[in-house]
Amino acid sequence: MSNERRDGDGDGNGDTAPSRALVVYPAPRQAEAGRGADARLSDSRLAEAVGLAEAIDLTIVAAESVPLSKPRPSTLLGQGTVERLGELIAEKSVGLVVVDGHLSPVQQRNLERAWNAKVIDRTGLILEIFGARARTREGRLQVELAALSYQRSRLVRSWTHLERQRGGFGFLGGPGETQIEADRRLIGDRIARLKKELIEVKRTRALHREARKRVPYPIVALVGYTNAGKSTLFNSVTKADVLAKDQLFATLDPTMRALSLPSGRTVILSDTVGFVSDLPHELVAAFRATLEEVLEADVIVHVRDVAHPDSEVQRSDVEGVLRELGIGEVVDRGLVEALNKIDLLDGHRFEELTNQAERNPRAVPLSAVTGAGLAAFLALLDKTLSAERQSLSLDIPLADGAAIAWLYQHGEVVGRDDDEISAHMTVRLDPADAARFERRP
Repeated sequence: MSNERRDGDGDGNGDTAPSRALVVYPAPRQAEAGRGADARLSDSRLAEAVGLAEAIDLTIVAAESVPLSKPRPSTLLGQGTVERLGELIAEKSVGLVVVDGHLSPVQQRNLERAWNAKVIDRTGLILEIFGARARTREGRLQVELAALSYQRSRLVRSWTHLERQRGGFGFLGGPGETQIEADRRLIGDRIARLKKELIEVKRTRALHREARKRVPYPIVALVGYTNAGKSTLFNSVTKADVLAKDQLFATLDPTMRALSLPSGRTVILSDTVGFVSDLPHELVAAFRATLEEVLEADVIVHVRDVAHPDSEVQRSDVEGVLRELGIGEVVDRGLVEALNKIDLLDGHRFEELTNQAERNPRAVPLSAVTGAGLAAFLALLDKTLSAERQSLSLDIPLADGAAIAWLYQHGEVVGRDDDEISAHMTVRLDPADAARFERRP
């Protein structure tokens, strides 16, 4: 499959520039030649790769899926494909080729020589995006650590990311292209310093988490495939102004806001980085601390783009990352699903989705853009938290008015009998609130 781009087409006489890019998806031959689901997956994967490249302002002059029946050790792609794409690269004055797959250091180097252009693979591209978008100090440190670990195995990239001239991590080239090719020690020293800095950052985050635990609010974490609409949903229900764009990886740092549910209960809503298929393992490990809000959440909400043709595949990808993070049991019990973007569905698909949601009490169709279904979504959060409440019998001294007031505010008092000394109360509390109450001084 080929997708020619007219924007910025060159005549082959201009200078090549890294911003002029060709995107190549090495498609398994059965997907490239097949029909139905396989072909659709190939088309969607190519479109996603183009979206990733556009997320860092590359000009995509051409994009295509190429059949890959057997990976070639030296270049991944077959010799004929390499030669044909080389002609296209020269004709279009392409300065950068994005190969949406994994390239070994040898394959990357050989392709660069054959095409006389910069070449990055899916991991390098995602790291570049994360490097350009991370805003918090921890986010930047985590991504730089992942990027250096990736670079260390290759020693063919530059240190331009340390100059911070354009954001990102320098995989796209720039000054000093060869200055660290033979300097493993320099990278190793920087990695060691980053790890020390991250220890301090994690210690600070741990103190913040302890402080949040003393704040008696359950945590609800939004997770989902990138561009599923998490930030738009977050903004819609909290009236916040988190960056929300129709762009892959628009949000890379977690944001938390208080949210009042219909019952009056207050929760903390957390917006997190989006997941993507073939998420680099370097980033899963590096962002583990950033995703701690997910690991500690009382409720995890999977925001899904139900208008996307590969919505079910994306669902599997997200659940796979959550399992990799060590919360497979939560996935097995069933996540709350926000079936987003219903405003983009036709009548038949909307009816089909509604019937599907009726069979799943933990799913709700909604549109974060139009507001349809948001009330039902908040009610579902209330119901989910209430269902997990445990009943406790407590004897609270009448003199401890603060504790009694806390229980009324955060729990459901189903019985109370006072004597001269104590209030004998039966209270239903969320597990997190019960633990918080026990920790009260």
